[in-house]
Amino acid sequence: MSFDYPVRDFSALKGIPGLSDEQLAVHRKLYEGYVTNANQLRRELDAMRANGQMGSLAFAELNRRLPFELDGMVLHELYFENLKPGGEPIPKGGKFEKRVVERFGSVAAYVEDLKAIAKMRGVGWALTLQDPNTGWIENRWISLHQDGNVAGHTVLLALDVWEHAWSVDHKPTERAKYLDAVFPALDFAVAESRTR
Repeated sequence: MSFDYPVRDFSALKGIPGLSDEQLAVHRKLYEGYVTNANQLRRELDAMRANGQMGSLAFAELNRRLPFELDGMVLHELYFENLKPGGEPIPKGGKFEKRVVERFGSVAAYVEDLKAIAKMRGVGWALTLQDPNTGWIENRWISLHQDGNVAGHTVLLALDVWEHAWSVDHKPTERAKYLDAVFPALDFAVAESRTR
């Protein structure tokens, strides 16, 4: 049985203040590449299985590469889903706010922590994750899509902090300007919907 992941349409993000349409178009194109590569790798791996090549070095390397492409695809989908023209503040009295206050003491402390994670040097992602066993939330740095992900944790909010997320609108050294531009576009109603 064959299945290809579809490229999801995020064209509704056009017109987000702080992120140019050109920046978003370049970013969506990169996302499409992750979808294409994930589909291609899965087809190649299926063909190798059908031909009895599971013990080959090529099979091993393709299996190592697949999580990079899949996680790149999924993290971009989560990021694009939690953007919205005009953004949306953290819903008052909701599950997400409750978890934020339990963990960080206040919404302001949570936002400060998330921004500190997002400003760390390196390429990767700043994520708000929820532990499925305890309900506890944490802000975490994830490198190279697949390095640092906590298995089974739910991504409540995703911030892309690779330079491609802002390199059309800002210089590669201007991460802080990008974060200032993207934070008002964060849709915390999405984080609320993902929270248990």
